[in-house]
Amino acid sequence: MSRSAPPKFRGDFRDDEAARAVYAEAAGIGRIVPLAVAVPRDTPDVCALVRWARDEGLSLVPRGSGSSMAGGAIGSGIVVDLSRLRDLGAPDARARRITAGAGVLRGEIDRAAGVAGLRFPVDPSSGEFATIGGMVATNASGARSLRHGSTRPWVRAAECVFDDGSVAVLRRDDPASTTDVAALRRLETDARPVLLEHGPAAVARRRAVRKDSSGYGIAPYLESLDPLDLVIGSEGTLAVVTSVQLALAPTPGGAAVMLLAFDDLDAAVAAAARCRVLGAAACELLDRTFLAIAADGGAPLPVPPHTEAVLVVETEADDPAGAAAAAHAVLEELRRDHAALHAIVATDETRGHEIWALRHAASPAIARLDPSLRSMQFIEDAAVPPHRLADYVRGVREILAREDTRGVIFGHAGDAHVHVNPLIDVRRPDWRARLERILLDVTALVAALEGTLSGEHGDGRLRTPLLDRVWPAEALVCFAAIKSAFDPRGMFNPGVKVPLAGQRAVDVVKYDPTLPAAPADAARALARVDAERAYARFRLDLLGAATKFPRHGTLL
Repeated sequence: MSRSAPPKFRGDFRDDEAARAVYAEAAGIGRIVPLAVAVPRDTPDVCALVRWARDEGLSLVPRGSGSSMAGGAIGSGIVVDLSRLRDLGAPDARARRITAGAGVLRGEIDRAAGVAGLRFPVDPSSGEFATIGGMVATNASGARSLRHGSTRPWVRAAECVFDDGSVAVLRRDDPASTTDVAALRRLETDARPVLLEHGPAAVARRRAVRKDSSGYGIAPYLESLDPLDLVIGSEGTLAVVTSVQLALAPTPGGAAVMLLAFDDLDAAVAAAARCRVLGAAACELLDRTFLAIAADGGAPLPVPPHTEAVLVVETEADDPAGAAAAAHAVLEELRRDHAALHAIVATDETRGHEIWALRHAASPAIARLDPSLRSMQFIEDAAVPPHRLADYVRGVREILAREDTRGVIFGHAGDAHVHVNPLIDVRRPDWRARLERILLDVTALVAALEGTLSGEHGDGRLRTPLLDRVWPAEALVCFAAIKSAFDPRGMFNPGVKVPLAGQRAVDVVKYDPTLPAAPADAARALARVDAERAYARFRLDLLGAATKFPRHGTLL
């Protein structure tokens, strides 16, 4: 049934088959065809959309560029594409702040800050196509989180549209400015007592985890009592974030990058922990599974045979000489105390980029393998206490071997945060059962190691039904109280953070060869996004339906 655009909504509103199909997928494994797609022009458009959805009893699925892995950007309601909220202010060099609309890309923010000698140091590998709204939604981080942390502490304010269509700016450490927001009053009267009672027990077993984007931000909220800490990382389930103010950091004067090889996994993990103490800005793990896939795909890394693990380590300083000295000091200790066998050190920018390129060698290598092998991101974001990292990597290897499945293991070793991409052969009749067994076995492993299912990508619809396997009952009580306070009608992104009755972790998988084909123009657009990682392209433009959006101011 065709549905009319909401009253007073000036953006694009489409419910034709092609538009719905092109928003049915994101970067993860899922596919859910939405009821319609709405593309607001500005914050008043978002307010009109929320009021209409409330009155019509419809759900909204906020979305940025669609580069998310866990299924939080797809859903059966109205997908709200926020990528056209593109205002970007000039950096304030004195205050070290910048304001950006939810649809501005992380790379654009960083380049704008660079004009003032500053940077936004949170740097996921998707930074050239990840929107800042999406990063706030998942509390994203990246390689340099070892020194600079995740998105949450860098957000100073956020303009939010709440469940009744009201709009307010949440400012860090200034809760009095939002006392007229009904959702925040409910948080104060209904949810806060629950969080104060059950919150400490909810987070007690996870204190050793260094990165966590699973559930709501109970731990930082208990420290700050700032509602902003709950909205950040909430994956669009509490409010629609339309604009943010970010803190910035000085740009380092120099950086040096090292590639270190180890013949023992435990030695590599111990070395990564030491890199954190020594002040490295980044420390990435490339497991032997990564090295094998890269070699099979024609992109072998320059390391000795029988290398068990590789670390890519970066140091920063005020000038190139200081960065080089810091790198050589790290290298000397790792060779002496942690059995680093082989090292390549780059103290110039060009060679440093070449080493970082090796970190991304697996993706093109996988593309050159058997086309029936699909790299599926469904156990791709767990983090464990640092002293359990080797146990986790070995456990994942064993699970993949038991299921006769190859996979690629890599990630942020300094934070004990590991990405895993299993290669699933969709020709096998039991491929789906194999996928589900791997997911459940890895979930059990994470729980046994007192880790989290998501270090930076969020729960989405993939992990939300599994939260009761890794979080204690007190946490689930807190999550439900937070959701009920902000969104009592369940309008915002239902099925994320708090599961729906009967919800499954794995539903429709977009790689399923038995799925009906999408409309031809949508199929071409989705194939282009996948092949070119063209997440920064506006999806309706890819369908040949370009829309011009004027620029509008924000409230920040």
